Amino acid sequence: MEPDDDLAFALSLADDADTIAMARFRAADLKVETKPDLTPVSEADRRVESTLRARIAQERPGEAVLGEEEGGDDSGWVIDPIDGTRNYTRGIPIWATLIAFEDRVAVVSAPALGRRWWAVRGQGAYANGQQIHVSAIDRLEEATLLYALDRPVPERAWDAWHLRGFGDFWAHMLVAEGAAEVAVDALGLAVWDTATLGVILEEAGGRFDDPVSSNGRIDLSGLR
Repeated sequence: MEPDDDLAFALSLADDADTIAMARFRAADLKVETKPDLTPVSEADRRVESTLRARIAQERPGEAVLGEEEGGDDSGWVIDPIDGTRNYTRGIPIWATLIAFEDRVAVVSAPALGRRWWAVRGQGAYANGQQIHVSAIDRLEEATLLYALDRPVPERAWDAWHLRGFGDFWAHMLVAEGAAEVAVDALGLAVWDTATLGVILEEAGGRFDDPVSSNGRIDLSGLR
């Protein structure tokens, strides 16, 4: 298939994910469990992933799938059914389904925010159908820096003009849109957390850096 066909399929997967996740968002009887790594997983996480896997198996047979809840092979589709499960289970609308294909197609869908971002390598990045670009600010002293709350803020970050504590996909999409210049995320992120981010940010004209790859740190920056 051509990349545009891959994108169309990824967007249709996101439509299914949105329908499933929104149907259980803020449900009083939502079932939530704690995984061995002490992170939460909801019934919606599991159903989104199983549904997307079933569609890929039926409509794109033979293509590999890696998902947060069921594992697999990251050479094809990579799925985070709900990025921001803690937010989801508490009724906070900052969560999204992340879908990537072969490091060239990426979709981030946040239905509770009414926002969806996507990109294809060489074709630009978009939010709700409008092309997006990183900020033109190129000095840290003038930048807005977003950081996850479960790690110390890097010392040099205090030189930034404005710091805010945003993590997960949201911080990175704000950088891609030009609303902030830098996002520093948590240690120990998995491929399903990050597979979409580099494609969208780089197609928006920014940089995706992994300066400490041995411990999984992510530094997502719009600074040139």
